[in-house]
Amino acid sequence: MDSTTKDIKAPIAHEMENFESKFQSFMKSKVFLLNKIMGYIVKRKGKQMRPMFVFLSAGVNGDISDATYRGAALIELLHTATLVHDDVVDDANFRRGFFSINALWKNKIAVLVGDYLLSKGLLLSIDNEDFDLLKIVSRAVREMSEGELLQIEKARLLDISEEVYYQVIRQKTASLIASCCAVGAASVGADKELVEKMRLFGEKVGMAFQIKDDLFDYGTQDVGKPLGIDIKEKKMTLPLIYALRNASWLERKKVIFKIKNQSESPKKVAEVIEFVRQSGGIEYTTMVMDRYYKEAIEILGSFEESEYKESLKMLVEYTIKRKK
Repeated sequence: MDSTTKDIKAPIAHEMENFESKFQSFMKSKVFLLNKIMGYIVKRKGKQMRPMFVFLSAGVNGDISDATYRGAALIELLHTATLVHDDVVDDANFRRGFFSINALWKNKIAVLVGDYLLSKGLLLSIDNEDFDLLKIVSRAVREMSEGELLQIEKARLLDISEEVYYQVIRQKTASLIASCCAVGAASVGADKELVEKMRLFGEKVGMAFQIKDDLFDYGTQDVGKPLGIDIKEKKMTLPLIYALRNASWLERKKVIFKIKNQSESPKKVAEVIEFVRQSGGIEYTTMVMDRYYKEAIEILGSFEESEYKESLKMLVEYTIKRKK
């Protein structure tokens, strides 16, 4: 863990430690194979940004409770279920440097594991009557599925407008961070207005987070060499959308042809990246990201001062200024 993450976690260090053991107990099963896979899932966890958003949002709005732990676990269970299913759909063998479940245990088991995680999350909420938390997270899962499908539908045509791009990332990425913040607030009994304010805060953070991710693909100044992965996968992100919108009819036609038919060629991908850079697409996208970031900080500013609020602000800065 780097020092920045350690500082962010400071007010919730105890809760994050407790959460690990509680989360493991929530995942338990009587089936040996399932327990083995659950152990593997717990072991490969990343920076744990989602639980951090839940606990810090709870702290900003009241006293962290058992419901906060359950809310964080619910998000992790349902989100992990979608990731396991995603890896099957994408035929992906790795996730965050680890083998994916489907790579180690085959597709059928991976799909069943995803179903199991989903049911565990639902039952955790129903058994404890956390219906408000379940509603928030279930909505996010629906949004994520719709966003993914919308992106697939539009990718075939390469005709995503800026508005559709925002809709896709709002549903695919921002809805999850929004639900973390809303769940945190709801778990400590915050009123509807505050829960909605926290949800909106999380949504703005999520938008900025995804736009930052899309910038990585073009190797912005602070990130190093470009990746071009989105171009290879024919994903229309904001830098490219902006560049195409401002290109001449002929240039647009040439670039779209390269993306549609020559995206396997590193040389052609490099040409598309250069086209985007020359068009001012990177600067425009950075400006949009900063706008969402500022809007998030402004919403956070309306809450009372506390160490949780300070850490939440640091966490937002970390997601925007990260180098990978």
